[in-house]
Amino acid sequence: MRRAPAGPRNVAHAAAREVSMTLSDSFCVDRYRDEFLELMRSGTFDIVFANSHEIKSLYQTASFEEALAAIRKDCKIAAVTRPEKGSVIVRGDETVILEATKIKELVDTTGAGDLYAAGFLYGYTIGHSLKDCGDLGSLAAGLVIQQIGRARARICAARPSKRDCYSSKIV
Repeated sequence: MRRAPAGPRNVAHAAAREVSMTLSDSFCVDRYRDEFLELMRSGTFDIVFANSHEIKSLYQTASFEEALAAIRKDCKIAAVTRPEKGSVIVRGDETVILEATKIKELVDTTGAGDLYAAGFLYGYTIGHSLKDCGDLGSLAAGLVIQQIGRARARICAARPSKRDCYSSKIV
């Protein structure tokens, strides 16, 4: 695995900003386990997104609880999705457990992890609690898995407190 370019992360950290990454998939984790662990443990990445399969693969365990305990020590914040079980967010000794967003019908899971990360990071960058960040991530992921194809979604950055500012359209 090529090393992540130092420039962008150094600029981000020098500006008191945080850097995030996603573990991608279990096969990628298996192939680059040592590199991922080094990036997390060195503080290169502050926020890590993963699903339950990826985190168990990373720590080579069948136990979700063991993997969660390990990642808690290796990065500042970890947000771990557990498909129908929701997600778990850990920061130090803090644990936030969120239920899955209720959906009408599961159609296509493509992009669910990316949308979860996007919703979470949106909330995080505007100062929401970890619970609210996870709720935003779950909402975004819950919307995209109910449709096929590219979803256009809009969150009103100008008026984030307004509840009806989120819209979705199948394209």
